[in-house]
Amino acid sequence: MNFNSRLFDRIRIGPSEAEEVVEADARHCDHAGCTKLGEFRAPMGRGKEGKFFQFCLEHVKAYNATYNYFSGMNDEALAAYAKQEEIGHRPTWKLGVNASAARMAQRGRGPSEQDGADVQDAFNLFRGRARREQERAESRVGVLAKKALETLDLDETADRAAIKARYKELVKRFHPDANGGDRSREGRLQEILKAYQTLKTNGLV
Repeated sequence: MNFNSRLFDRIRIGPSEAEEVVEADARHCDHAGCTKLGEFRAPMGRGKEGKFFQFCLEHVKAYNATYNYFSGMNDEALAAYAKQEEIGHRPTWKLGVNASAARMAQRGRGPSEQDGADVQDAFNLFRGRARREQERAESRVGVLAKKALETLDLDETADRAAIKARYKELVKRFHPDANGGDRSREGRLQEILKAYQTLKTNGLV
């Protein structure tokens, strides 16, 4: 085969069908007057989220260098945007206030009345916020203080005077000096002293 033949100079291979499709679908650069392919996306800006320009490399660099999402926003708008940014621009409402509570209020039925009305709630997961706050207010002692009261053979209704009187009584009963120097009950005395200190820490004495 003679590669120097003049016949090889006349052979022309046209573009494949795939190349023709790519060329037809290719989008030109959106910059005015540019005929290059728009291979790079650039956001259109605020208010047009999810929409993009198509630029060539040269013009996408120029666009990105001057792009400012906050262009045209005053100080108040910027402050409002920054505040919304803290919560990811999601809707919020005050604690205990939402659409469901508002609907129940319009029907004259509060959340605390609704919660637990139709379900068995052994772990108090659905009890109303107001009811939980009321229970916390009614409970004047914590777990440690309640245990300390039990150590002194008292319940949660005991007031300051009753606690002091019971403490003095038990100390006299279990102190070695009151038992002829017998220290066999000193462990019980230490429990009483510790319980009384816990009650003092919790402001009950």
